[in-house]
Amino acid sequence: MILAIALASPVADHFDYLPGHFDSSTLIPGIRVKVDFAGRKLIGVIVELKASTDIDPQRLKPILAVIDDHPVIPEPLMKLLSRAAHYYHHPLGEVIFTALPTRLRNGQSIDSTDKMLWQATASTPADDLPELKRASAQRACLKQLQQSSRAMDLGELKSHTSHPGTALKNLLEKGLVQQVSQPVLPPGATVTTRSTPPTLNPEQDSAVQSIQAHLGAFVVSLLDGVTGSGKTEVYLALIQSVIDTGQQALVLVPEISLTPQLNHRFCARFGNAVVSLHSGLTDRERQSAWRLAREGIARIVLGTRSAVFIPTLALGLIIVDEEHDPSLKQQEGFRYHARDLAILRGQIEQCPVLLGSATPALETLVHAQSGKYHHLKLTKRAGDARPPQLHLVNICRQELIEGFSGFLLDKMRQHLDQGHQVLLFLNRRGYAPLLLCHSCGATLDCPRCDAHTTYHRAFNELRCHHCGYHTSPPRHCPHCTEGQLRPLGLGTQKIETTLQGYFPDAPLIRIDRDSMSRKHALPEALTAIAQGDYRIIIGTQMLAKGHDFPNITLVGMIDVDQGLFSTDFRAQERLAQQILQVSGRAGRGKIPGEVVIQTHQPEHPLLQSLLTDRYEQISATLLQERQETTWPPFSHLALLRASAHKAGEVQQFLREACHYCHQINLAPLDILGPVAAPLARKAGRYRFQLLLRTSERKQLHLLLKQLLPALRKMKSGRKVRWSMDVDPVDLG
Repeated sequence: MILAIALASPVADHFDYLPGHFDSSTLIPGIRVKVDFAGRKLIGVIVELKASTDIDPQRLKPILAVIDDHPVIPEPLMKLLSRAAHYYHHPLGEVIFTALPTRLRNGQSIDSTDKMLWQATASTPADDLPELKRASAQRACLKQLQQSSRAMDLGELKSHTSHPGTALKNLLEKGLVQQVSQPVLPPGATVTTRSTPPTLNPEQDSAVQSIQAHLGAFVVSLLDGVTGSGKTEVYLALIQSVIDTGQQALVLVPEISLTPQLNHRFCARFGNAVVSLHSGLTDRERQSAWRLAREGIARIVLGTRSAVFIPTLALGLIIVDEEHDPSLKQQEGFRYHARDLAILRGQIEQCPVLLGSATPALETLVHAQSGKYHHLKLTKRAGDARPPQLHLVNICRQELIEGFSGFLLDKMRQHLDQGHQVLLFLNRRGYAPLLLCHSCGATLDCPRCDAHTTYHRAFNELRCHHCGYHTSPPRHCPHCTEGQLRPLGLGTQKIETTLQGYFPDAPLIRIDRDSMSRKHALPEALTAIAQGDYRIIIGTQMLAKGHDFPNITLVGMIDVDQGLFSTDFRAQERLAQQILQVSGRAGRGKIPGEVVIQTHQPEHPLLQSLLTDRYEQISATLLQERQETTWPPFSHLALLRASAHKAGEVQQFLREACHYCHQINLAPLDILGPVAAPLARKAGRYRFQLLLRTSERKQLHLLLKQLLPALRKMKSGRKVRWSMDVDPVDLG
């Protein structure tokens, strides 16, 4: 028997090894083993048992150790990972290790994060055991364990005897007690009160019944509901149906900022059945949540994109919230799209998949309109809430107060005087996007990137948000040595400073990556906002979608112009989604909401259509433009990115790649480039890219199947870093 073992290596999908002296019946796909790989001891995962190999068996090495008794990756999940590796043309080993918690990648046992508990094995009362007559501490421990209906930890036993550790060790040697392990519940999972499900309106009830009818089968449905229409209540009702049958539900969200509020609502409804998985967890917490899901103890798994790989015991439903969001696409390493893999997993596990959004991606809308997906609509806001009123404010030739128009400030004062909350949106953190010399006009740029440094006043520091470079700002302009440097433009920190002076009596909070860097800062801030502790909320993309704060009645969008003239063909779709999502934070309670959009381009067709049309009409126009220009969803893309410290080396590599594509000659195929990336230099490396476009998905994958092995053999490829991104969502 030959073992095909996947390693975290970009070299190949798997490597062949011999079983050695280990029992072949224990060597099954999905378990971890330790192997010798070029003199290094590495952890691998068995992916296949083979009868033969292309390599001389005399050259094969035996495995060194078997780590697991049972597969850490069950068969359905292994099938998902294998098909994902094939589709995205990424080495299987790296794909598999992406799906494992860090501690498991390093070879630690599955139960290494479990809590160790004690329980009695003897039924004879402790006072009647002769061997314990002179051991009062042992007698007290055993007596307590016998009286307890559950296993106990060391801390609980300390309340009955001062030194239980030694006593338990002696009891263990006598066979009177035993140790058992128990998965640890995540922090904050205990809920004492449960919320009562509200009565669903007819549209919500119809959506729930439609999906309930397909439980136990693979069907993809799009829940297309306006902001505030109660999509989450539909999710909760469906999850209740699933866990009532003893199955589990997987809920994916695009960003960590959406998990605290959703987790609170899920825990309030379902108690300790919920675990969260996101980048804010420690390695121990992540493995604990992973184990709870794998054992079926966690009935509901809520997580960001990597949670699509979490093993489950009985998966009955997959929900992808805010399915349009580009954050669901991994942008480094294994570049997968969690929404697409969620659909593939639903097909493998034969369970329904629900995609939810107020502004669905155009690709999803095409599938819904063609009948490939069920199209469910929620056209009205839940309860008495009404859509917010939009105001488009032309700030051309207006005197602005630190970026604020008089109209917006007046609206803020009006809503604050009425006791409501105000949300201000600007997707640009820091104090100012650049420092400018007032004498010579020079700007302070990042020495490693083709980008300006951002001034962070709170730290008196210049930072590059692309490569992490930071330095203290100079006293004088380094170019002319005389001029004074002045901050130019707006960032969230500057807005905060301005409003503290303008509305001194209104408590405010800033929600961005800088202010929310502490582990529990974000959930604490969201709770405080919901309780009304803050009257003014300044937020970036972290607050743009999904959050429900009923007392926010005014949303101000400080600057939307940066999204109007991007070179990315998706820019207008993204801007429309962003404006509608941010606008949806206003007026979700009984008080009508208002939205103020500041712009220098009030006549822009997209902004004008937002005032009168629903997203349905806007998306129809955008789809027509995409069809005329043959961009997705009417074509399929793969983006070859490359970088090096010398621009010529990157260009040479991509020219050779382009030449090879022409030699393959798979029509119809458009080869666009090579061209410099929008950010041409990042972290000292020059960046170029080659875009491949075809109307037939199959043709694209046939091309990549031939192209990628050739790229790995090119001498010019050894001088550059390169990656292939299938179905890219960002052309930067």
